[in-house]
Amino acid sequence: MIKTKEINGHTLVTFKETDKITAINAEGLKKELNNIFNDNVKKLIISFENINFIDSTGFGIFLSVMKTAESNDGELKLCNVNQEIMKLFKLLHLDNVFDIYNTVDDCLK
Repeated sequence: MIKTKEINGHTLVTFKETDKITAINAEGLKKELNNIFNDNVKKLIISFENINFIDSTGFGIFLSVMKTAESNDGELKLCNVNQEIMKLFKLLHLDNVFDIYNTVDDCLK
């Protein structure tokens, strides 16, 4: 469900085979993302480039991943969030919780 790539000391995650993050795919996705930190990854970037919808369970996944990152002295950055999903981040006041950037390059600065 995810694809990872190393860029300048960061692990970039992109989503494959889906454009939605919902309760249907949440458990597997949560495990995959949290397991990244078991491989001594400290800097994780999640790109939402192809994601068009996230439900409440999906937002819960990213909160869990952020908590895992923090407990492993890591960092989590999000990028390429489309306008509709960004409205939800703002509505839920999660735009103040996550580090959200426009592009992957912005995350690497």
